[in-house]
Amino acid sequence: MTTSVYAQDVGNLASQPIIPPLENGDRLTLAEFEHRYGAMPHLKKAELIEGIVYMASPLRIRQHGNPHARIITWLGAYWSATPGIELGDNCTVRLDADNEPQPDALLRIETGGQSTINEDGYVEGAPELIAEIAASTASIDVHDKKKVYRRNQVQEYLVWRVYDQQLDWFRLVEGKYIQLIANDKGIISSEIFPGLWLDKQALLTGNLAQVLAVLQQGLATEKHQNFVEKLSNTPNT
Repeated sequence: MTTSVYAQDVGNLASQPIIPPLENGDRLTLAEFEHRYGAMPHLKKAELIEGIVYMASPLRIRQHGNPHARIITWLGAYWSATPGIELGDNCTVRLDADNEPQPDALLRIETGGQSTINEDGYVEGAPELIAEIAASTASIDVHDKKKVYRRNQVQEYLVWRVYDQQLDWFRLVEGKYIQLIANDKGIISSEIFPGLWLDKQALLTGNLAQVLAVLQQGLATEKHQNFVEKLSNTPNT
């Protein structure tokens, strides 16, 4: 009896399909990617970009963790003062049949925006703003991802090139990304999220107190107040 049950269990295991693990460079459909990703709960970050799998290497605190925390602190402060928008940290975004990135940060308009939350709990469609922490100009964030975000109508794209000590903030204009330029005080202002002001140099040097002080100036503007009022009056669909 025991031998028979054991043999039956072994036979059942042998008949179950084996799900291959994700590997860097795999060419997969969106369904295949999600199926394999779902079977690897220990894996924290994998992305499908133009049908190719990219898996993150271990992340260093000074080259990624710290810059990431600064971006999230800045965007989180804006989120807390702007009802009607949502901040996402490393969440999966279904953009199209070949692209499912997991951006470092995103801001989306909850009602009446470009993206929705589907029944599986994923962001579907392009968030209004995406931010990525990149190593340098050689990074995928500066090339393939930028093209994907532009094609899918991500309205603003912020990429921090850590080794280059540079931060680029792009705005989608007539199908092209145009770089937003800081004013004479070194402040860059979002055109999609009124009041989202950034002291670029303060962010790059880790002066978070200054970053948040400048943001507070943006939040105190009439444009931000009007934006909040507009969001509150947007009917749910």
